[in-house]
Amino acid sequence: MCRLLNIFLALLSRFLFAAHGVVTVWQVVTVKGEPLYWLLLSGVALLSVEMALTLKCTRNAEWKWFSPMVFLYLSTVIPSIWFLELSLLQSKLPVNDSSSHELHLLAHIPITADIEELGPENWVAGLEQTMLIVLVLGRWLMPKGDMSRDQLSQLLMVYVGLGADILDIFDTFKEPEVKGNRVVVIVGLALFSWALMQFPLVLTQTRASQDAPFLVYRLYLMIEEQVQNQLMIFFTCKNILIVLLELYRIFVVQFEQQCRGRQRLKSAKGSEFQFN
Repeated sequence: MCRLLNIFLALLSRFLFAAHGVVTVWQVVTVKGEPLYWLLLSGVALLSVEMALTLKCTRNAEWKWFSPMVFLYLSTVIPSIWFLELSLLQSKLPVNDSSSHELHLLAHIPITADIEELGPENWVAGLEQTMLIVLVLGRWLMPKGDMSRDQLSQLLMVYVGLGADILDIFDTFKEPEVKGNRVVVIVGLALFSWALMQFPLVLTQTRASQDAPFLVYRLYLMIEEQVQNQLMIFFTCKNILIVLLELYRIFVVQFEQQCRGRQRLKSAKGSEFQFN
């Protein structure tokens, strides 16, 4: 029964990833007008092969240290988001009232009749937001493998916090001071890619290595680009607090280890003195 449940959850999570990956790549093809971009689906196309290998080679339907399923999904959506964001940057238009052939084909379907009213910027924002929801939900649904429920809950909370940081980076792209700055946008996309590539890691992650790059990026935007709003200040303060708390934790751990080392040394000397 447990094996059947794991198979069902494995199918459901991979279907969720595949569906979002197809929609994301479809939007890239729509914006670029080039069918060659369908090759971006190579990642999610391998999910069925990956699932078969995972179910055959693992006891709990999940690998211990690394999730190939999440990696394959990200190998599709990360390049797609890059193409979409760089297309928006190149157009320098907050809303491009595009009416492509693909969208017109969907206009007669009642449930998608309003899709062609969405501009590229709205599409990109929606795909980015749902991508993070899909990652958290998919990680929650997929078999937890050898992780305990406590470890899984900690990992999901880390993902939610990381997702909030990523979404705020995308919001900064809309700021007047940043909208046309190619270097800042590319650095932001690189930070987004680096952050997402931590999602395939199955083990619970620490927070210092996640927040420090976000802090440096936001401090640059505030000081150099003069991007100052409530969300920017809030997330900057949040990154500062997390980094300080992590440094404090490292200091406490090192201090306790040194104290235990001194205590063992004293105990060893006391035992040697009594022996003599």
